[in-house]
Amino acid sequence: MIQKYLFQILLAPFSLLYGIGVSVRNFLYSQGLLKGVEFNLPVISVGNLSVGGAGKTPHIEYLIRLLKDYLNVATLSRGYKRKTKGFLRVERNNTAEQVGDEPLQFKRKYPDITVTVAESRTFAIPQIVQEQPDMQVVLLDDAFQHRSVKPGLNVLLTEFSHPFTKDYLLPSGRLREWRSAYARADVIIVSKCPPKVTEAERDQLIGDIKPLSHQQVFFSYYDYAAPYFIYNPRYRAKLAPDVDVLLICAIARTDYLVSYLEQEVNSISILEYEDHHFFTETDVRRLQSSFEKLESEKKIILTTEKDAMRLDLHRKFLMDNKLPVFALPVEVKFHFDQGEAFDEYVKDYLLNFKV
Repeated sequence: MIQKYLFQILLAPFSLLYGIGVSVRNFLYSQGLLKGVEFNLPVISVGNLSVGGAGKTPHIEYLIRLLKDYLNVATLSRGYKRKTKGFLRVERNNTAEQVGDEPLQFKRKYPDITVTVAESRTFAIPQIVQEQPDMQVVLLDDAFQHRSVKPGLNVLLTEFSHPFTKDYLLPSGRLREWRSAYARADVIIVSKCPPKVTEAERDQLIGDIKPLSHQQVFFSYYDYAAPYFIYNPRYRAKLAPDVDVLLICAIARTDYLVSYLEQEVNSISILEYEDHHFFTETDVRRLQSSFEKLESEKKIILTTEKDAMRLDLHRKFLMDNKLPVFALPVEVKFHFDQGEAFDEYVKDYLLNFKV
């Protein structure tokens, strides 16, 4: 703990310099010298102030499930770490290297929606509309800091155990903007809450956030389902107290996931990599070796759905070596019976949208 604070103190001057740059940019937007583009169709942005880990992907998927049966839905992501450039429509047979892991996950889970990637959201949204004039809503993934587009509904996520109110600017902390940037949000979702949250804990967090008069605060958590074999989703595994898990993942924070698994299985061995890491041949061979060394009569390899998109680059190796890699599906749920209220909030925005 002392080392952590010392580290933050040493990096504080760099955070200040970074913060000055962010402040200049935001000042230009606030004074109208730079302007975010507004569009004549609903645009919903889901993002956070910190670097990764708040649960943007499951919350985008929540919105997809909420809207896809009634509206023509498109998602627009940067396609982080993809090896291609420009605007691309994502297809199910793409790879994570071509389009990024999260967009590929959206397309494979919800093949009927339009999934796109582009560096410039400003130019991508007109491209979507040009190709599909009947498009009715665009979901922006991780766009809170990208002010070149002004969304009609701005959703900000902050983790229950790592709220932005207790974080610091990069590089001494994980914030990409000053805490005060939360004022741009219409909705604040405290994400990745534990299964049970008391009213006192809720009120404490709301007091720390200090929502403005136009903002609503919701509390969400993850509901995990039975893991499925990544090459045959109909084949499910059951997590039980006599099962040993080898977890391979490259996500921003594993503590929430590990905490869940600790309650469900006998033991967890972890192969952990940096967020969005593209697994190498060495990595999957290490996976095979670690699994073979795991002494257990009931053992499986577990990963996240996002990581499964990148592991799929080694499909032949995984299949040839009969490695039982299962993905753990997750859905967002809301505490305090807020799910219906959140759904209605989104629907009201869409119904009242005016060009």
